[in-house]
Amino acid sequence: MAQEPLGKKGNFFHIYDFYVKAGTGDAFLRAFEDFDYSDDNPMHKSSAQVKDGVMLQDTTNADHFWLIAEWADVDEHARILKVLSGKLRPEFLDYILDLDKGAFVPKYAKIVSSTPQEILDRDGKAA
Repeated sequence: MAQEPLGKKGNFFHIYDFYVKAGTGDAFLRAFEDFDYSDDNPMHKSSAQVKDGVMLQDTTNADHFWLIAEWADVDEHARILKVLSGKLRPEFLDYILDLDKGAFVPKYAKIVSSTPQEILDRDGKAA
């Protein structure tokens, strides 16, 4: 299988870094997946989402998570996030610590370097 870059130069990652209430990591994850995999998730309906997100759990703290995904348009992600946090308000948000203090607000990072596909394809043939 050929390698591919994690993200495409010029796109953006949203990166969330947050904690959930002590001992609720598993319940949070179930609630997140219930919403994320449902037809109610507006993020999955946007053409600005390039690659679907992944939830990461800290290997040293089961109540610490990161959520990342690749988007072509930061403003579109921010607009949808307001809808998700406001009108929709899925259950998984209830588990997040300091939600009222901005704990579930992402940092946005522009992808400024990404190995070109032709390099990955060439290097993959050398094995």
